[in-house]
Amino acid sequence: MIPTIPGANIFSTLRGSSTFLPLRNHYFAMLWTASLVSNFGSLIQSVGAQWMMTSIAPSADMVALVQTAITLPILLFSLPSGAVADIWERRTVLLISQILMLLASTTLAVVAYFGVMSPFVLLSFTFALGVGAALWGPSWQASVGDLVPRAEVPAAVALNSLGFNLARAAGPALGGVIVAAAGPEAAFILNAFSYIALIAALLRWHPKRAPRHLPPEEMLPAMGAGIRYASLSPSIRAVLLRCLSFGVVGSAIWALLPLVARDIIGGGPIIFGTLLGAIGVGAIIGAFGATPIRHKLGTERMVLAGTLVFGAAIVAISLVSNHALVIALLVAAGTAWVLTLSTFNVTVQMASPRWVMGRTIAVYQMMIFGGMAVGSWLWGLVAHHGGVATAIGIAGCIVLATLLLTFRLRLPEPQNIYLTPSGSWPEPEVSLKIEPTSGPIFITVEYHVAPENVPVFRATMREMRRARRRDGARYWALIQDIGAPEVWTERYEAATWVDHLRQNARATVADQDIDARVLALHMGPLPPKIRHFIEWPVIGAPDRRQADVARHSAHNP
Repeated sequence: MIPTIPGANIFSTLRGSSTFLPLRNHYFAMLWTASLVSNFGSLIQSVGAQWMMTSIAPSADMVALVQTAITLPILLFSLPSGAVADIWERRTVLLISQILMLLASTTLAVVAYFGVMSPFVLLSFTFALGVGAALWGPSWQASVGDLVPRAEVPAAVALNSLGFNLARAAGPALGGVIVAAAGPEAAFILNAFSYIALIAALLRWHPKRAPRHLPPEEMLPAMGAGIRYASLSPSIRAVLLRCLSFGVVGSAIWALLPLVARDIIGGGPIIFGTLLGAIGVGAIIGAFGATPIRHKLGTERMVLAGTLVFGAAIVAISLVSNHALVIALLVAAGTAWVLTLSTFNVTVQMASPRWVMGRTIAVYQMMIFGGMAVGSWLWGLVAHHGGVATAIGIAGCIVLATLLLTFRLRLPEPQNIYLTPSGSWPEPEVSLKIEPTSGPIFITVEYHVAPENVPVFRATMREMRRARRRDGARYWALIQDIGAPEVWTERYEAATWVDHLRQNARATVADQDIDARVLALHMGPLPPKIRHFIEWPVIGAPDRRQADVARHSAHNP
């Protein structure tokens, strides 16, 4: 039986909905509620920081730098944060991020209260808050699978999106009221208190720790492993390319919305706020409906529908100037935006095994934030030279054109992805004394293949190569014996003995299908022969590894 929150009835009417099903899990409900409060605090703090900058350094570029200080760390530190999320205990990473943000916000409140705030101090501690947010993101999203059953992960992702969009829709307005009534320092204090609830919730949560049989990865190799896995996994690569294209062209409406309010509708700040609110309302609608719609349509049709609605809404906005109609179109665009991005997010999480979850989420965040950053600059240039309506119209048409990507980059259905560790790889027999850092290690697998099966064998081995490389192998090759053409040898390398053991542990149930198809093409009564070799330096000859290090140092003084 799944525990519920003792004495709490706030979610009782919601648990019957598939969207809110994860809230029946005690710790997810507790952390989700606390993170909702924290999201409100962060957005209120952002309003306070921007308003304070207008009084201590009223130039437009300094005010704009506040938003840069908040978002830049997410782009810069997402991948290291993702590696930390996979190497360390995620609960510890989450606590560190919240304590960092609590200290930064408290310091801002104290400095503001005593009237010694400067632009440098404001930007520095705002940047520190952004670093904390960058550290929080991958670990929190990767922890969803620790909090709810795998079948409920899509709904949990949608709930996280709902919480963020609820805060984004109401947080800035609430922040404006607080700043007007009590000043920016009140916003900083309130934000500091918002972290306390989340820290308390994290202290109450004690996730089960999976047994660790191997030492943790080092930071730089771990980051490289994350990029390698994302690039060599067809499912994740398809999501990343689709979300990058969607972010680049879809960012036009976010970047040019103030100009839509001013130039297309002919309004001022109040109209701009109304348009932002319309997108926020649409985002909330999309977050509420994401789970049931995804269940009905499936992943690919969900993205197609969201892309179609979003692109059509943007094109329509470029053609009309009626205030009410633009608001309705922005509600539709906000709904489609959240439906599409939440589907990308769910697919990345469901297509990632636990050992690399934080890193693939981090790469996804880098792609979407990077795409939006580049797209905002690009569409600003187009609007400057061709006009706002023209830029938005072109962007909308390109969004619709991205529908063609479905023919080359089709998204997988989460229920068809099997990423449970298979545990099927045999433990190597070792007769030498080998340390974990010994290496490089060379592995060969010898197959005997009939001539008529060679085309199918080579095609299947391309999949094998991708699986081996994705899990950590390097220098993979398939070689054929000239004297005995039926003998084929798969050869690959691991940097160290422990890296080879990690690669074996990462093999999944899905990889067993490739193994089975290769074995079906192998001839003879005995299974393929697997050999392991270790490289030792030749006495009197230079050590290849030392030479590589020396050469690298010479090129990178």
